[in-house]
Amino acid sequence: MRQLFARLAPVDNLTRRQALLGLPWLTRNGLAAQAMETLTIGPFLVAYALIFDASNLVIGILAALPFLTQFVQLPAVILVEKVRQRRLTSTLFAAVSRPMHLVMAAAAFVASPAWALALITVGLTLRYGLGAVVACGWNSWIRDLVPEDVMGRYFARRLMYATAISIPLGLGAALFVDNWKAWWPEGQAYAYAVLMTVAFLGGAFSVYCMGKIPEPKMPPAGEALKLRQQLAQPFRDLNFRRLIMFLGSWNFAVNLAAPFFAVYLFKRLEFSLTMVTVLTLLSQVANILVLRQWGAIADRFSHKSVLKVSAPLFIVCIFAWTFTTLPEKHMLTIPLLVVIHIVTGIATAGVSLSTNNITLKLAPKGRAASYLVASSLVNSMAAGIAPVLGGLTVDFFISQELSLMVEWSGRGTDVVIEALNFKHWDFYFLFAALLGAYSIHRLAMVEETGEVEERIVIDEILIATRQSVKNLSSVAGLRALTEFPIELLRRELRKRKRKRRKTPAETAATGPSRRDPSPAPLPK
Repeated sequence: MRQLFARLAPVDNLTRRQALLGLPWLTRNGLAAQAMETLTIGPFLVAYALIFDASNLVIGILAALPFLTQFVQLPAVILVEKVRQRRLTSTLFAAVSRPMHLVMAAAAFVASPAWALALITVGLTLRYGLGAVVACGWNSWIRDLVPEDVMGRYFARRLMYATAISIPLGLGAALFVDNWKAWWPEGQAYAYAVLMTVAFLGGAFSVYCMGKIPEPKMPPAGEALKLRQQLAQPFRDLNFRRLIMFLGSWNFAVNLAAPFFAVYLFKRLEFSLTMVTVLTLLSQVANILVLRQWGAIADRFSHKSVLKVSAPLFIVCIFAWTFTTLPEKHMLTIPLLVVIHIVTGIATAGVSLSTNNITLKLAPKGRAASYLVASSLVNSMAAGIAPVLGGLTVDFFISQELSLMVEWSGRGTDVVIEALNFKHWDFYFLFAALLGAYSIHRLAMVEETGEVEERIVIDEILIATRQSVKNLSSVAGLRALTEFPIELLRRELRKRKRKRRKTPAETAATGPSRRDPSPAPLPK
């Protein structure tokens, strides 16, 4: 145990090179954690709960638990400040939280649906409750580890890789469940038990990777502050308080409707798990294709500049869900859902990247723990209350309907077109869109260095897209596309040969080139 503690101790005077060498382990950690999350929450969790006849309230509670359990970060702040070894506390609590996936898997073997749902709820609560302690030290640790000049590019690439691994994994898991259901309809719950077990294995590997990531030593502890004083500090910072108000209102708006998208597809549109997963994967593919552009724009200008474009786009997508039924499925339902998911993926890439990074950026270095915890608690409270409120009140809207009809009358002809129809879940999509519009108003008050107008950001995205289309529209472009992987491999081999030829003495003598003012490249 003493050797474990010594191995997980922070590094004195962590150099930039040491930090950059630790980033590949941070990437591997993200890939394993993404695999775990893909199989644990989202459509798979909803489908698993619906097997046991879960009500809308139960679905809302399950969606809220990952957020409401973040209040465990309150005592975790004291723990992190007292121990002052963020890698140690994060790794140990992560190791305890991962077996909770096996508890959720055990629900498949319980005869009573009520007890099965209770077991899923307990496992999910402990998984994310213990994970909240991990997040408290983790966020501050990573904030101090990743250099600011590469933060946007690095997290964009990490998020892109994590999304890429979830695509084949999610599709394979959905096909596995649907084929299992066709082969053994009465035992379909066991298929989800298999998925939860695989999620546990992914989580276990993420803990291993976590132990390999170096930790910069925290600054010397100043005067000990009470928990109330620590949490009050971020709210005394005017700009950070504005950021918290934006993030809180944004998370409430998004989570009022988003957790029920899968329920809407399963129940209202009667889609299979594979169909729902394919739509989700379309969103993730679009997410991958634009992540690099969003990251580059964030590094060049600001994260707020990205949010000013991606957040309104996301809100438009939520409102567009109301047109998928008028009032029932129609011939454009599936094409519209495809477009919604693709555009949502583009918007989510910018929102996810920038909301995380702007919080890290505006939190003071070395004192980020209390700032990040305060932000996380407000976000979690808003995101946790919204789906529970939705689950409690959704049944009221079952019999409610609001329609807008457009009528054209002429000589012997009367044409009536139903322009809008709000029914059941549609009301939540409308309310979420309105609240999201308010949250964007709150974003305008946040100040960040490098902020530019939305038009400049849109132009940057269009230029990147136009260049991609141009490359694909010619024989040379197609040839470059097919040769790209081979050329990338050749460059990597040539680079490694040059490194082997160059001795350490030559490296020290020459040093970095003065002609290249760009930041050090990210490790592969």
